[in-house]
Amino acid sequence: MEKLPDPSHIAIHAWAEDDQPREKLLQKGRQALSDAELIAILLGSGSRGESAVALAQRILRGVDNNLQELGKISVTDLQNHKGMGTAKSVTLIAALELGRRRQLSDLRERPRINSSQDSYKAIAPLINDLSHEEFWLLLLNRNNEIIGRERLSTGGFSSTVVDVKMVFKIAIDARAIAFIAVHNHPSGNLNPSQADEIITKKLLEASKILEIQLLDHLIISEQGYYSFRDHDKM
Repeated sequence: MEKLPDPSHIAIHAWAEDDQPREKLLQKGRQALSDAELIAILLGSGSRGESAVALAQRILRGVDNNLQELGKISVTDLQNHKGMGTAKSVTLIAALELGRRRQLSDLRERPRINSSQDSYKAIAPLINDLSHEEFWLLLLNRNNEIIGRERLSTGGFSSTVVDVKMVFKIAIDARAIAFIAVHNHPSGNLNPSQADEIITKKLLEASKILEIQLLDHLIISEQGYYSFRDHDKM
């Protein structure tokens, strides 16, 4: 009986088109794959007359080959692409969410905040690619270690409501010694608005009365971040 060849020794080009990215990863490592090839592995198969890689390339073109934009896409958006059913769409969304959570996994170790850059890294994966505004709190202990991340409010494209009383209730309930206020600007503009400056002033005044220190207020977008503390506005 003729012995079948070891699949690991078969040249990649000899495999079926949908199988090639998997074998390329096995033979050359994950770093050798393009974004489209990695997505193709998740999809498993393409559509009629189109390989998984071609389908992945088409999806990427729909977001200008920008993985940040891909991270914003919904299951419904994906299903608008021919060949993307519920199963494939859910699989891709789940993989993107795992990537986001991986960036936050070090929070289990209570990272210490020593700079605005530390604050940005601790919260950015949660909000920097949202299409609506959210206001969050980073809650700290006396060693400036993060003991919690709490979403205070969710709004529209250009604003969200901030209840100063709720900010300090959350901080008190968590037994926080200090906190950092954070919100995102979906527009990408990092300049603080008049409303941003007003709420920062209110939080500062209340923090002095309640003796829970406001260390900073960050505005975050895909372009980076703006720190009120770094700009001497606190």
